[in-house]
Amino acid sequence: MTPVNFNQLYYFYMVAEHGSIARVSELLHITPQTISGQISALEDSIGARLFTRQSRRLTPTELGNLVHGYAADIFQLGDELKAVLTQQHSQWQSFTVGITDVLPKTLVYEMLKPVLTLPVKLVCREGELTSLLAELAVNKLDMVLADQPIQTGSHVKAYSHLVAESSMAVYATQELATSLSNGFPESLNNQRFLLQGKKSLIRQKLLGWFSEMELQPDIHAEFDDSALMLAFAQQGLGAFAAPELLSAHLHTQYGLVKVGTIERVTEHLYAISPERKLSHPAVVTLVKALRK
Repeated sequence: MTPVNFNQLYYFYMVAEHGSIARVSELLHITPQTISGQISALEDSIGARLFTRQSRRLTPTELGNLVHGYAADIFQLGDELKAVLTQQHSQWQSFTVGITDVLPKTLVYEMLKPVLTLPVKLVCREGELTSLLAELAVNKLDMVLADQPIQTGSHVKAYSHLVAESSMAVYATQELATSLSNGFPESLNNQRFLLQGKKSLIRQKLLGWFSEMELQPDIHAEFDDSALMLAFAQQGLGAFAAPELLSAHLHTQYGLVKVGTIERVTEHLYAISPERKLSHPAVVTLVKALRK
């Protein structure tokens, strides 16, 4: 089959978007005859009609709607490529990342470490996912790190990239861990437990696990700030849950010991970017490092 003529496809796409050859002629400053001729040539190469006329408006046929869907994706990617290529070099000198406030600070540090090897200035902004996505939409952020993907139907044009996942585990001070290790997880019954705040997706997973295992820990405190929860845990005020990939870091830096793994509860980590194809050098480096 003859390769698609993208010039012809673009004229078709524009007419499908606006419903009028005359309107597209005004927008592109090209004669209607040229546009009509290019669309006819595309139809001839396909061997089928792409438009029907309804009153004064050109409406895509069933095949036309199929071609329009592919054309929309093609030219959207073209717009993204153009935006990337026209950015000034100075824009690559900083990397501004939004961090949802429910993510453990130690985990964020581990995620961002690869970026520190690059010749860029790292700028971190913390907040709720909704507000961070709003900043991403107006190019105030290069990326958002979150514990959940962007929701279907969101008005923000962005793409979620799963970059890491980790099973969860229970941690505590050495003294408390010794008493909880025997008979885990039943040993958590009536024991002080430090739980993530209501904004955290992992909180719901933990509560579901407690219910499934018929466990009733004493929820001694709840925290939106993971660093504050960690400070309480260091003082032996309760056990808490964190991603298992942080075990070595929590033990080395904070003297906390893993009590046991939480079956069937997994923390997912997402990089949310304004582009389907990652382009910022820092984003590319971070995602590649996390996926190793």
